[in-house]
Amino acid sequence: MIILPISLTIAAGAALLNLWLSLRVGRVRTKEKVFIGDGGNEPLTRRMRAHSNFVENTAFVLILLALVELGLGSSIWLWGVGALYLLGRVFHALGMDGMMWGRMVGTIITMLTQFGLAIGALAIVYLTPTSITTTEIEETVVAAPR
Repeated sequence: MIILPISLTIAAGAALLNLWLSLRVGRVRTKEKVFIGDGGNEPLTRRMRAHSNFVENTAFVLILLALVELGLGSSIWLWGVGALYLLGRVFHALGMDGMMWGRMVGTIITMLTQFGLAIGALAIVYLTPTSITTTEIEETVVAAPR
């Protein structure tokens, strides 16, 4: 069995963050009595977009994180990348509520995380030394019994 502690931990953190974002949307829906769509309500639209943006980006980050961890193993920098990504998504969500610097910081962290993981994944594939092993096969002749 292969266990990826970084990927599993960050995925669990992402699931909890997704629940938090869902609850934030639900609170505005209840308060504003908008149960389908956004009803033209700007605070609801902002929270819905923060949640949607999280979902749009997190799948790529988690897939890349898991594959890089499989390729390189666990490392402190990969822990940092995963934790920083989650922190960036919290900043982004708060920024969508009006703390504009948080939205900017969260967006930059998200983009840099995806870019860094993508470059890391490509480096694993194309910069990891591999050796080509050849096996010589000799022809075997089986004689039929007389």
